[in-house]
Amino acid sequence: MKNLVVTGGRGFIGSHFVEECLKKGYKIIDFDKVTYAASKTLPWDDHENYTHIKEDISEITHLPSCDAVVNFAAESHVDNSIKSSEVFVKSNIMGVHNLLELIRGKPTYDRPLFFQISTDEVYGDTLDGMFIEDDKLTPSNPYSATKASAEMLVLSYHRTYGLDYIITRTSNNYGERQYKEKLIPKCLECLSNNKKIPVHGDGSYIRDWTYVKDNISALILLLESDIKNDIYNIAAENFMTNLQVIEQVLDWKNGSEDSLMFVENRWGQDLRYAVDSTKVRLLGWNPKHTKGLYKWF
Repeated sequence: MKNLVVTGGRGFIGSHFVEECLKKGYKIIDFDKVTYAASKTLPWDDHENYTHIKEDISEITHLPSCDAVVNFAAESHVDNSIKSSEVFVKSNIMGVHNLLELIRGKPTYDRPLFFQISTDEVYGDTLDGMFIEDDKLTPSNPYSATKASAEMLVLSYHRTYGLDYIITRTSNNYGERQYKEKLIPKCLECLSNNKKIPVHGDGSYIRDWTYVKDNISALILLLESDIKNDIYNIAAENFMTNLQVIEQVLDWKNGSEDSLMFVENRWGQDLRYAVDSTKVRLLGWNPKHTKGLYKWF
């Protein structure tokens, strides 16, 4: 498997995937409309095996021949989905529908694997225990609802039309090139500009923090396996409250708790995300960063 169509390859996680795949000799065509959160320039823009096509995935009319379509393209900021969900429906549902239709329209022998990058948020929250891949999906906000909807489309196209797929549900990623609206880059930006760091509620909400390159290693492991038509949780099982995350960033930057500003909770705030990643670990995935945050800079 050496020829990939990637969508959203200039976004945070997608750009790390493209970077690693180019190192491994893959040829990549990247459909990315370059939204506010995408990288405008990247070191591999002129790489002989990389082609960027600036196009919205919901408007693509021709899908090049490839071994797999890896779909990172998505609107992903929960707060934005709460304010207005229309763009989330267009990208995260209609975009996936368009990609699936393009694959369905190909001759059976030329249909690529569809690799859908989803999120642990599709499960909703849990006060204890961890979700496994067969658990019921109960998304809590418009963003996670659109991601769950996309998954249902993928599964329906497999059953109805025989399209092959892999779905991954990844926990909170962090690392270089993440846009500043997310918690860690927001903290770093606030500290750099002597601004207060907003903390929702009392900061006790728990997330599972996975370094982005650990996530990419799991994605490539699955891509290069013979596995298809299955779902995998990907998580470092590195549980931290939002306040613990902020305190670690403060420690990195020699900041103080005087920099914190406690604000109201977002609507529909999920209390704790937790997924069991045993299934992908049994394939040999072993994340390198599992205790606290990795300082990548």
